[in-house]
Order: sequence, then C-alpha cells, then structure tokens
Amino acid sequence: MEIFEHNLLFLFKNMPMLLSGALTAILLTFTSIIIGLVVGIMVTFFRIYGSKFTKKLMFAYEWLLKGTPPLILIFIFYFGLGNYLNLGEFFAAALALGLRSSAYQAQIYRGAVLSISTEQTEAGLSLGLSRFRTFYLVILPQAIRLSLPGFTNEFTIVLKDTPLAYGVGLVEILKAGRDILAQQLSAAIVSGKVTASLNPFIVYLTCALIYFVLFEIFYYSLNALSKKFQIPGFIFDK
Repeated sequence: MEIFEHNLLFLFKNMPMLLSGALTAILLTFTSIIIGLVVGIMVTFFRIYGSKFTKKLMFAYEWLLKGTPPLILIFIFYFGLGNYLNLGEFFAAALALGLRSSAYQAQIYRGAVLSISTEQTEAGLSLGLSRFRTFYLVILPQAIRLSLPGFTNEFTIVLKDTPLAYGVGLVEILKAGRDILAQQLSAAIVSGKVTASLNPFIVYLTCALIYFVLFEIFYYSLNALSKKFQIPGFIFDK
C-alpha cells in the first residue's frame, strides 16, 4: 500500500506534464485533421471531375497514403523532408498524419458527393457556374453535412494515432508519461529503491485513461453535431 501511495503521489505531482502532453495531442489532432480536410476535398474534386490522368493520379495518391504505415510517414517527413524544410517534430507529425488522413477523408467526401443527385450539378452548370464553383457552392456544403458521421470516426482515429509522434520526440501524452518514468527511475536510483519505486503500470494506465476521456469527449461531441446538421431524408445510423 505504501508503494502504491508513493507512485500515486509522484504521478499527481507530475500531472501537469501529462496535461501539457494532452494539449499537444489535441493540437496535433486538429492540425492533422484540418490538413486532411483541405487536401481530402481537393482529392475528391479531382477524383470526380478531373481528367482521366488526374483521376488516376489521385487514385495513386490515395493508394500510396493508405498503404503506408503512419509511423513510417512520420519518419519520412521528419528525417527526410525535415532535413530540407526544417519542419520540426510537431509539423512533421501533423503533415504525415494529415496527408494520410486526407486519403481516408477523400473517400468519405467522395461517397457523400456521389450520393447527391447529378441534377444539382447540371442546374449549377446551366446557370453559368463553372464546375468548380458548382462543386464549391452547391455540392460541397451538402456533402460536408453528409460526411459528418464518417468524419467523426476519422477524427477519433487521428487522435489515437497521435502517440506515434513519440517516435520523433514530440512530447504528447505517451512521451510525457515516458519522461515521468525516467524521472521516477532517476529518483529511485538515488534513493536505492529502484524495484520498489518504479511502477510503469500506473503511468501508462493514466495515459490510457486520458486518451479514453479525450476520445469520449470528441466522439460524442462530433456525433451530436452530425445529428444536428443531418440533411432531412438522410438517416444516420449511429
């Protein structure tokens, strides 16, 4: 019991480090998902309205990004492009996770766009709008609303991928927990009670609980948003 209390006290003292890591994880998630949103919409447009060559190029883009493990992408951006662009840990991870997410988001938006009747596109073109303006002003607003359930799932997936940024040294929740363990180990070595003092289970369990709480908050918030903005006649099975 004394050992357990000692670990809880040590963890409580270091909780600000974990909360700072949680803030970094949230910022990384939002940055990545916004990159995925912008690029995913562009990929969707060219997959549907582009030339035959452009469609094949966008297909290859999706195929490549979906087939590459996210940790490998983070390493490529950080150790590869980072040497030339000086991206830093945060932006390297955000670009890697965001571009990978764009491949999945593009599928979500494409399905939503194709579910909207072609008569609306024809009506926009008959009014003199370009294909892009028709997509941007008429189709996309509806497609975004239809995509909210799938976007919710993708958001939570990106959130759960953020611990991979630990691989390049970004201090998110997992890295913060590892740093706490390193501090605890150093203190235990000084006191001569390494075995008794070091308990990774409590630290990693706390990291898992923080991720779980974040997942629940964002999942149910976005799920409620999708139901609020659903288009009449379309039923979201949630």
